[in-house]
Amino acid sequence: MDAEASKRLAARAALDHLPPSGVIGLGTGSTVRYFIEGLAERVRAGASYQGVPTSEWSRKLASELGIPLLDDAGPWHIELCVDGADEVSDNLDLIKGGGGAHTREKLVNFAARRNVIVVDGSKCSHSLGERWAVPVEVLRFAHETTKARLSAFGAPKLRLSSSGAPWTTDSGNYIYDVKTGPIANPVQLDIELRCTPGVVETGLFCGRADIVIVADGSDIISRTKTPPG
Repeated sequence: MDAEASKRLAARAALDHLPPSGVIGLGTGSTVRYFIEGLAERVRAGASYQGVPTSEWSRKLASELGIPLLDDAGPWHIELCVDGADEVSDNLDLIKGGGGAHTREKLVNFAARRNVIVVDGSKCSHSLGERWAVPVEVLRFAHETTKARLSAFGAPKLRLSSSGAPWTTDSGNYIYDVKTGPIANPVQLDIELRCTPGVVETGLFCGRADIVIVADGSDIISRTKTPPG
């Protein structure tokens, strides 16, 4: 089974976790696309759902498919958020932000009563940082100064667009991808990065996945967060 088929399987499995109705957080990325398409099918069949998009990409897709959307201001009462991830650790901590939407994704994640993450098997690692750099959204102002400070945590690289210009987020900021290597304590790293002047948000999502659905070939594996103690 190819990667796209695995993504589709994982995303479609997340539809089983939908409440009968309510507000749904709509993640960003190639895997979540299949979930949004499935949600739209249910809306067309008469289900009462509203969406909160995590990016202009997911807003455009959901609008085109006819999913009613709430505005960006909030506050929202989100029953379920379904999103993807770039890397998932054994502890179900996440690195997100390959699509550059991690700041908005984190806001919607924290507003949701439950968070379901959908990935294919290639995204699973023992520890975060084994396969993926940590995306860090920063202000444009003094971003080279911020880069110098980020060097204390790894090798920061300014994300560029296909034209060679700095890639900008939906909020107009830049992203540095910080290559840290395996991260021993992602919670502490997240705190230290966010305390760095100029940093808007990081792509570290620690303890923020209630269920991770992994499609590995034709197999679907649901991994659930273990309560503390």
